Amino acid sequence: MISIIIATRDRAALLADTLRALSRLEDPGQPYELIVVDNASVDDTAAVAEAAARRGAPIRYMYEPTPGKSHALNAAIAVARGDLLVFTDDDVLPCGAWLNEYVRAFAETGADYATGRILPLWEAPPPRWLSAPLYGVLAVPDGGERRLIISKGANEHIMPLGANMAVRRHVLDRVGGWNPALGKLQGTLRTGEDHELSLKMIEAGFIGVYEPGACVQHRVPSDRLRFSYFQRWYYENGAIEAGLEQDYPSTTRYLLSIPRYLWRQLIADAVAMLLGIVTFDIRRAAAGELRLAWFAGYLRARWRARGRTSAEFVAQPRAVPRG
Repeated sequence: MISIIIATRDRAALLADTLRALSRLEDPGQPYELIVVDNASVDDTAAVAEAAARRGAPIRYMYEPTPGKSHALNAAIAVARGDLLVFTDDDVLPCGAWLNEYVRAFAETGADYATGRILPLWEAPPPRWLSAPLYGVLAVPDGGERRLIISKGANEHIMPLGANMAVRRHVLDRVGGWNPALGKLQGTLRTGEDHELSLKMIEAGFIGVYEPGACVQHRVPSDRLRFSYFQRWYYENGAIEAGLEQDYPSTTRYLLSIPRYLWRQLIADAVAMLLGIVTFDIRRAAAGELRLAWFAGYLRARWRARGRTSAEFVAQPRAVPRG
């Protein structure tokens, strides 16, 4: 059996669109359930789920009062009946073949987990400074059109995201679910929970697959297309990555508690920004500046939290620049 899991909070209208898209899925050839986890919504989320169920959708509605997407997902995992757990978000529109493509990918590769292609659904034209390497901020990274195997040392840059991923139950039984200390809460841009889960799966020796056929469209709201939003995201993400370095070291070579390769990357980013400025290449300049914001967040958190785990230091108050 397959369990599709969606965590949602106060986005009833978007959830309705997502549930309509899911109602048009091709038959995967095996039974599936759809678990909608209401993470303390105060809008019409429950009514939207109930209406979809009346139309025949195999929906199980549940309420999780503890704020935080990680809490909601972990609660759903605990009650899900499926051996294959498939995750998406309440602002995502899966293609008709989405579930079938995951089933096929697992059958053909024997993978333990999978992630699919995520394409942007722009609510406003993207700004001139925005380039594809920055799309990760918007949770719309496009891994391309070829299937790729993910393992330690191979394609580790392809990270499963909660908007479009699938995991065999035995994997989560072994490594655990999402870390609530890293998950996004209202008022923050914390994004480390998916990355940590990916690291745990890779470190445990599990094999993943990137399956482009399992494609979804992810809405990109206009308020996330401001440069100040990107600055804040990069700074906070740098701080989160500094904590993950505590738990999952990426190297044995450090300079002032910072991996040596990041100092080299800092120089390259600074040069890229300057070259972008002098050549009037706004995309190059913007990408370089944002990478410098990431390094600033990483550096400050790393120096302030030496010796702490990622879960310990994310709770420490940090000043975040708001452009």
